[in-house]
Amino acid sequence: MSYYFSKVLKGKDLEQVTNYVIDKMKLEGFGVLTQIDMKATLKNKIGADIKPYIILGACHPQFAYEALTQENKIGTMLPCNFIIQELESGEIEVAAVDPIASMISVENSKLGEVAQAVHEKIKIIIDSL
Repeated sequence: MSYYFSKVLKGKDLEQVTNYVIDKMKLEGFGVLTQIDMKATLKNKIGADIKPYIILGACHPQFAYEALTQENKIGTMLPCNFIIQELESGEIEVAAVDPIASMISVENSKLGEVAQAVHEKIKIIIDSL
């Protein structure tokens, strides 16, 4: 079982794909809480040069609420992260965590339904790109 879903997009730049992903997330009820430019951050902090790499911290408020009511430490695994990165080929890859894979380590069977619902929403987003 993979811990993420991904799709490679051709013919678009990083900014276009980032905006496109955010629009698709909104359609499924997610909002972006954080947007981290890892290329800029690593350059500024340690002088490292990497290909463009964006992390979007996404939240679906209803599912976050349901998960928190079932497991009060689940916030250590929130928000759901999506990455948008430029590959060596110049193509852009979008990947997102599979919440079922990440929540498997939490010993709380009540989270299963929430994880499954979020899994389905994230899969819809990735598949729609």
